[in-house]
Amino acid sequence: MPTPTPPQTKKRLLKLAAVQASPIFLNKKSTTEKVLSLILEAGKNKADIIGFPETFIAGYPGWVELLPLATDPATSLFTRLFAEAVEVPGPETEAIGAACAEAGIYAVVGVNEKRGGTTGTLWNTQLFFGRDGELLHKHQKFVPTKGERVIHAPGTTGSKCSMVTEFGCVSSLICGENGNPLAQYCVGLEYPVVHVASWPSHFTPGGSVRDASLLYTKALASSLGCFVINSVAVVDEGAVLAYGVNEEARGFLEKEREKRGATIVGPWGVVLADGAGKENKGEEIVYAEVDREELVRFKYVLDYAGHYNRPEIFAHHFKEFL
Repeated sequence: MPTPTPPQTKKRLLKLAAVQASPIFLNKKSTTEKVLSLILEAGKNKADIIGFPETFIAGYPGWVELLPLATDPATSLFTRLFAEAVEVPGPETEAIGAACAEAGIYAVVGVNEKRGGTTGTLWNTQLFFGRDGELLHKHQKFVPTKGERVIHAPGTTGSKCSMVTEFGCVSSLICGENGNPLAQYCVGLEYPVVHVASWPSHFTPGGSVRDASLLYTKALASSLGCFVINSVAVVDEGAVLAYGVNEEARGFLEKEREKRGATIVGPWGVVLADGAGKENKGEEIVYAEVDREELVRFKYVLDYAGHYNRPEIFAHHFKEFL
């Protein structure tokens, strides 16, 4: 007979941590050191899991929203980004793993990943680390968004975007992926307890990261029946200097630097913790303590991965892809 799988330790009360901070723009070494510091800080505060923003190491290529992409400074910024991207595995992943082991914490960290030993190809990647420091999984963004397609290749890691912990599944999606119905259903089948939604520091002028993150993840928390960590980056001064090349772009980035958007959301779309409105406008980790039992109560009513769905009656929509 097969050996039975050891039962999970159903830890009921969890402490979640959402990073609201800026990377050191296009500086892999310094940003990695900041990641290590934030992980250790969250560990000292007894957090169980910490989520980081999109491409936190070493910064989101936000110039794709503001500059012509075929000429300098955009092309030079891409060259710098490639030089400061992360190879997986590599020294940065080893250092992050060691920090997670020291802090006794799970972490989901956004990086610009490059194909090792080459002179080309980047991905928008989430790295999943265990409490013991092991790199458990990586998820590459399924489809880069708009101008990101000049920077990042389509993901090659398939549909899986989660890790298993002693308290259940932890999933993660990147920016607009959090609004993808197929991605939501795929993640929902694994019954995540916690979902990390990672976001950049800004969008195109006129778009609000905070509004988008709350719109998508309030719905996502309700469709998945889970807790959501919204990790939202802060615009770094280095980014303003690098691609705030005219008065309009610089003014936009300076205004975005003042905004804060990290939140933690519970089932039914309830905001449990909010990093906005801080008087000092500083950087911080946003925390919330949550109870797993709330998820069972929620699924008593709505379980879209189980009793409250009929996937067989929708299957015909996918025949052409099979």
